[in-house]
Amino acid sequence: MPAPLRLRLDGDALVQNWRTLDRMSGTAACGAAVKANGYGLGAIEVARRLADAGCRDFFVSNWQEAAELAPLGLTVSVLHGVREEDMPAAAAGFARPVLNTPRQVARWKTAGGGVCDVMVDTGMNRLGVSADDIAAGLLDGLQIETLMSHLACADEDSPMNAVQRDRFAALAGATTAKRLSLANSAGIALDGYAFDLTRPGLAVYGGVPRAGLADAVKFVATIEAQVLQCRRVRVGQTVGYNATWTAPADTEVAILNLGYADGYFRGFSNCGTASAGGIPMPVIGRVSMDLVAIDVTSVPAVHEGTWLALDFALPEAAAVSGMSQYELLTSLGRRYSRVWR
Repeated sequence: MPAPLRLRLDGDALVQNWRTLDRMSGTAACGAAVKANGYGLGAIEVARRLADAGCRDFFVSNWQEAAELAPLGLTVSVLHGVREEDMPAAAAGFARPVLNTPRQVARWKTAGGGVCDVMVDTGMNRLGVSADDIAAGLLDGLQIETLMSHLACADEDSPMNAVQRDRFAALAGATTAKRLSLANSAGIALDGYAFDLTRPGLAVYGGVPRAGLADAVKFVATIEAQVLQCRRVRVGQTVGYNATWTAPADTEVAILNLGYADGYFRGFSNCGTASAGGIPMPVIGRVSMDLVAIDVTSVPAVHEGTWLALDFALPEAAAVSGMSQYELLTSLGRRYSRVWR
């Protein structure tokens, strides 16, 4: 059934973004985070394209995500480690766990201790074993491919970045790990954080976590929605829930098949824009679950069935909506038809 809303996805931009990040990673290998369904764009298609471009390391959150990628035969690491319930999937060998806790380490050793990755906490206090755990021998006997940590403030010029980098660098040689990995997208833009493997996410998909990446990254996804109805709203009449917009003059209005259930959030109410032929058209009234109203007075050719593009360049859309670039991307729902070119 053809969907009334779609994501137009630029595969060339996706690959170019990854290649740019790969170059910026210097001698380090460059992987890609494809968790959360490829940041909302479709993990299988994203991973396939990046693998064809030369990416060899992929990262997901959980074993369900890993299983979905298994038919591609890629090297996948599961960032949230391995619960008892995950052991059958882990034993199947289509991905390796990133061990995060002493209990996960013990569980993995009991199961035979195959190749794994390990997360160490260097100050974010989220996931990871501690440096003290490592010094006490917790990881002894493990076959560790990659020892990794995660930067808490890489998108800012924070002194915590250097603290985490130095704490992580001090662990070189303290385990059997073949590689060290610290930098996310923003970390790649910092000097001296690449180590052996980088793990970009947001910037692969067109997000800009640091100003230094603004000119290097191309946006990948464009939202388009179909007009369900056109109507003339007379001067003084209101549009949408709670009547937050009043027509200052007679206004031509198009109602789009799009709303916050699709990740086009209420934060765009009365401040988002759509466009047609390069002409901007404002979102008017409150964004509802499935519908958005657009002032199309400046584009008289709009009619029922017309497709309109929503302005969704991530840094600007985040500033307008009050949502983070990560939230905007990963909230793009299942109702979109995803069209790659």
